[in-house]
Amino acid sequence: MTLLDELTARTEEMARATLDLCLVESPSEDVGRLAEAAEHTAELGTRLLGRAPEWITEQDRPALYWSPAPGGVLLLGHLDTVWPVGTLARWPKPLRTRTTLSCPGVFDMKAGVVQGLYAMAALGSPAGCGMLLTTDEEIGSPVSRPLIEKAAARAGAVLVLEASADGALKTGRKGVSQYVVRVSGRAAHAGLEPEKGVNAFLELAEQARTVASFGSGGLTVTPTLAAAGTTTNTVPAEAHFHVDARATTRAEQDALHTRMATLSPVLTGALVTVDGGPNRPPMEADQARHLLDLARLTARDLGLGDIRAVRVGGASDGNFTAGIGIPTLDGLGAVGAHAHAEGEYAVIADMPRRAALVAGLVARLLPQAAAA
Repeated sequence: MTLLDELTARTEEMARATLDLCLVESPSEDVGRLAEAAEHTAELGTRLLGRAPEWITEQDRPALYWSPAPGGVLLLGHLDTVWPVGTLARWPKPLRTRTTLSCPGVFDMKAGVVQGLYAMAALGSPAGCGMLLTTDEEIGSPVSRPLIEKAAARAGAVLVLEASADGALKTGRKGVSQYVVRVSGRAAHAGLEPEKGVNAFLELAEQARTVASFGSGGLTVTPTLAAAGTTTNTVPAEAHFHVDARATTRAEQDALHTRMATLSPVLTGALVTVDGGPNRPPMEADQARHLLDLARLTARDLGLGDIRAVRVGGASDGNFTAGIGIPTLDGLGAVGAHAHAEGEYAVIADMPRRAALVAGLVARLLPQAAAA
């Protein structure tokens, strides 16, 4: 029996396990619910793999770690979602149809987590393959980043179980930088003597235009959230705006950081300061070329057809692992659509196919890891 045959025979089991996990709502900021989701996943993984994960808690936030042998393959995922508690109660029913599962977090990325566990189980839970599941990816992994980088540094390759892009794997992701530009001016009465003020709102507008002009080619620099002023009859003395920037290369990201640090005021008497910087390094496509070649060979051997690869603007924890030099291939999780949107779904029939792809790719990588 092939890997695909074995996993296809377990399709219903995978679908039920995914639905059960999605019924445990797990928003990023609710550590109690995240602990419930981690406990549920730990029980599932222990049953499937015959070994319990290490339970790691940092700042009350849980992570699960099935450690691979040094130089092995690390599967990477997260259990947190963007959906607040209570979303499930108002989610359109049914949660399952003949062909799909539609629940908060199913596409991003609980189906991928389940598929990864079943992929490891289909290989007999080899010592060379492990998995790390964190619980703060959707908020930038502020707690988990050191853990992710430490685990990845022990591995020879990282396979990220994030959702696919219309079935395609993700070989490149833009790096993310986040800034807050703060403007100080001088307050004055807007009706009696506005000329005595320094309008922080007007300075903010000038700075936002300047910052937006930094975007070019693959680099996007977008002013987003903004605020200014205190009352309707006062010249604003304070203002600020947030900036979301996405870069395709580290050089591009570093150059933008230099430009942001040199912003200067336009209005006489105004003061401009900039906080923030790079949050995630770019996952550059060249680092994944060998893994992509192996994935395509695996797909052909399994009869899964051609595998497409894309570069995307969104970031994942794969940015961190690629950023420290570990070959990383992303988008190996669910096939479906509408991440972070009402009605997100995963295609049931593709669950065993993606699990088989992960299992087959791990099987190809492990002999290489052993030889190294």
